[in-house]
Amino acid sequence: MRFQWLLFKRLTSTTVFPKFSARSLCVFAVQAMDPVTVDHYRSAMVLSGVGDALGYYNGSWEFCHSGPEILEELQEMGGLDKVKVELPDWMVSDDTVMHLATAEALMEASAKDRPILFLTLAKHYKESMNDMHGRAEGLTSSEGCAKLKPNQSDGYIIPFNTRGVGCGAAMRAMCIGLRYQRPEEVDSLIAVSVESGRMTHHHPTGYLGSLASALFTAYAIQRKPVREWGAGLMSLLPRAQQYIKDTGRHVQENLDAWPYFTEKWQAYLEQRGISDGTSDPTFPQEYGPKERDDFYRTLSFSGWAGASGHDAPMIAYDALLASGDSWEELCKRSMFHGGDSDSTGVIAGCCWGAMYGYKGVHENNYKNVEYRSRLEKAAEELYNLSHTT
Repeated sequence: MRFQWLLFKRLTSTTVFPKFSARSLCVFAVQAMDPVTVDHYRSAMVLSGVGDALGYYNGSWEFCHSGPEILEELQEMGGLDKVKVELPDWMVSDDTVMHLATAEALMEASAKDRPILFLTLAKHYKESMNDMHGRAEGLTSSEGCAKLKPNQSDGYIIPFNTRGVGCGAAMRAMCIGLRYQRPEEVDSLIAVSVESGRMTHHHPTGYLGSLASALFTAYAIQRKPVREWGAGLMSLLPRAQQYIKDTGRHVQENLDAWPYFTEKWQAYLEQRGISDGTSDPTFPQEYGPKERDDFYRTLSFSGWAGASGHDAPMIAYDALLASGDSWEELCKRSMFHGGDSDSTGVIAGCCWGAMYGYKGVHENNYKNVEYRSRLEKAAEELYNLSHTT
């Protein structure tokens, strides 16, 4: 497929045949994707872990300020294909530990009503804190988990938090989109992603990132053209806001803080020229590693790209828009940049795996990734649940 993509990209270049557009290329890419199978679920979960481990590099790259420096170091290692993502050098971070917590809670409470599911999520999140040594867990996540009381009927509820804007909810929610992947299940996707997110990040900038990650993964399974995803998210935000109103908890605080996420996403979509969901994305002529670092910082809440609920899925989305079916290009854009590169990588890797499987991914990158067996088991069970219930 990589050869087909490059050939088609060359043939449809406006310098060769101006009558063709990037839109033709996007349509081709969607049509070239294989029908969804359990293998796509497996690769989605496993490559989410790989994206996390690559972006993290045992903390070295997650806390690096320079994408060019990361890429230079990668070249010294022999390039992406030579990287064996395995312990001890490439452990997964808190992102994958908590993503697995989400997935395993969905598996455990698959046939239960929502309150029981929410309490099960709370239980798994709280237990996940026992597996954080060396994984750089976020302070908001750990503080939120400490407040959870899964043995009480309302034990998944924590207070509104003006500081709960980080990416900790977004980086663990992709599997919700695997579970509720059908368009008619969107209300369940909204409810579960929002509540799972505000168990630790009770602020719309934080938990709407959870909605974005889950929704984009569902769109990947649906084979929805990537250029439509952002507009799809914007169209669902009023329904998410109505859900907040209907639950009746901390409504005014949430409504007062709501505009930031919406405004940042609207500005991004306008900059890419995809607000309508039908136009082709536009990128700067010069958009290499340094330019991406500079742009990603402008998206951020406080200058650390990908560290917040709005910009972690946004940077992953930017990478997916530009990468097509190239795993290497996806990694460069979503995992090897200055900022919170494991959180952007875990989201992008999951969505990309859901679309393309392992095509073009060297076995070194995923064969021995930490927790692979758990990731695959979760994928298989989520596939069965999403296709039978």
